[in-house]
Order: sequence, then C-alpha cells, then structure tokens
Amino acid sequence: MKKALIEARKAYKRQEVPVGAVLVLNGQIIARGYNQTESRSDPTQHAEILCLQKASRKRKNWRLLQATLYSTLEPCSMCAGALLQARVARLVWGAPDKRCGANGSFVNLFSLKHPFHQIMITSGILEQECSEIMIDFFKQRRKERDGKYF
Repeated sequence: MKKALIEARKAYKRQEVPVGAVLVLNGQIIARGYNQTESRSDPTQHAEILCLQKASRKRKNWRLLQATLYSTLEPCSMCAGALLQARVARLVWGAPDKRCGANGSFVNLFSLKHPFHQIMITSGILEQECSEIMIDFFKQRRKERDGKYF
C-alpha cells in the first residue's frame, strides 16, 4: 500500500484526485498507476484502470489471475467491474469512498454473486494515510477555487 501511496502523491502533485494503485503478481509489482482523468480529459483514467491496462499489455493477457491490486481508495463501480472482468484474485484498498465506493460505502458490487469470478477483499489498510491525502487535496482545492467547477 505504501507504493500505491507514492502513486497517489504523483496524482496530487499534478492536481489530479490523489488515488494510486499497484498491481502485484508473484510478489512483484507488474503495474503502477495514478488518476489521470484531468490531464487526459477522460473520466475512465482511474489509477486502477491504468494498472489493469498496463499489466494486460505487459503480459499480453487481459486475464490477471492470481494478481493483487492495491488501491489507496475503495474502487468505484467502473473500477470494480474492470477488476471482475480482469479476473483479479485479490483487492486491497485503503480509504472508504462514501460518494462512489463500490465495496459497501455507496454500493456493493462485490456482494453480488458474480457468474464466473469472486475477488478476495481486504479493506482499511493504511486507512488514515490514504484518507489524509484525499482530505488534504480537497481542502487545498476548495482554497484555490475561484468559482469554477471542476
């Protein structure tokens, strides 16, 4: 999770919502990512999605069986669906996302019996650090805001 926090800090420095993720297979990090929705003008460019894309290209296989994804934030519905589609074995996340979280904070997509894949989930890892970076980011954004919507 500490490596995912490093990725989240990269997003923060680039004025992206500070979410970071790493994908691990056989004890090795095979992909890293951080949110890039603003810089790419694309709402799908979440840290988790970018990790899945990088790992799939690197392995030349979209099935990421036996992989573990670490994310600083509870995944949204889009990312939860992608994790299921990619057959990721395990998800470890840090801070809950009460507005968009898809592991029970807002909705729980993982509680549904998926027709061909279940993910083992561990939540609340380094929760305080993962929450603090989000809280600090949005406090800073509110200070800088000049009436524009972002």
